[in-house]
Amino acid sequence: MSASRLLSVLLLLQSRGRMSAQGIADELGVSVRTTYRDLARLQATGVPIYAEPGRGGGYQLIDGYRTRLTGMSEGEARALFFAGLPGPAADLGLAAEVSAARLKLLAALPTGLREEAARVAAVFHLDAPGWYREPERTPHLPLFVDAVLTRRAVDVRYRRWRAPQEVNRRLHPYGLVLKSGTWYVVAATDKGIATYRVAQVLDAVRGDELFDRPEDFDLGAYWASYLDDFRARRYSGTATVRLSPRGRRRLPDNVPPEVVRAVDSTATAVGDDGWVEAVIPIEGTEHACGELLRLGGDVEVVAPAELRRAMSATVETLALAYGLR
Repeated sequence: MSASRLLSVLLLLQSRGRMSAQGIADELGVSVRTTYRDLARLQATGVPIYAEPGRGGGYQLIDGYRTRLTGMSEGEARALFFAGLPGPAADLGLAAEVSAARLKLLAALPTGLREEAARVAAVFHLDAPGWYREPERTPHLPLFVDAVLTRRAVDVRYRRWRAPQEVNRRLHPYGLVLKSGTWYVVAATDKGIATYRVAQVLDAVRGDELFDRPEDFDLGAYWASYLDDFRARRYSGTATVRLSPRGRRRLPDNVPPEVVRAVDSTATAVGDDGWVEAVIPIEGTEHACGELLRLGGDVEVVAPAELRRAMSATVETLALAYGLR
């Protein structure tokens, strides 16, 4: 029997309210039988836990009961200081609140953990945006934060890549995601759940309409599914290419990882000079042409013919521009 697990059960009930034995077991990664034993032990020590039977029932603490047994381990104190890192917190309009919370947390920790937490905070820095591009401007992000937390609808004018480029939407924001320095809002519309890039929101007005976010909606699971679907839709065809040894070395800095993996798994030698032939996924002729031209003379497109012609035409245009023809 683990004392730390008993404390975890107690803190779960304190923070979540009513929970089923199965819910507690799932949260802690133990069996339901173990959870029943833990609940009985807590009750035996005088913790006022009572059970409510029936559908929607479960275990909960008597109203007003709270424990102060919240001591943190060294690892927990370290981990907590990764939450609310300054960059994303500033984007969300919460920089002052996060700073104040960190100060209060530091003040509440014992001296040893306080020094360790401060040391961790001083040696890690998050810079979310990728290289070679400016951070996106997201003036409407704080509004979405408020809408997510208060569950209020937002009317937006949104710029998308396909026609008509500007559309009006009423969103029920379920959550926000920061992906490689880019903020996205996941929201329900009259057509279902969709993902919107916050920087592409041209206007946003929070409405008075309240909405209910489904209890079974899991933002992390939705995002993982969205990424899988995006990758499946992203590549519409394949191309056969030849790469020099230097071209293969330069691949990771110039093409997406899916293309690098495809080369690694399909490459076959052609000749004795180290060149290989491989089959790679492509989004389309124009996009693939621009991407592969970054490799210059270290790549040759074999097929499809349309992509080979596009590469050849671009090279000829460049030769004319530089007076080589």
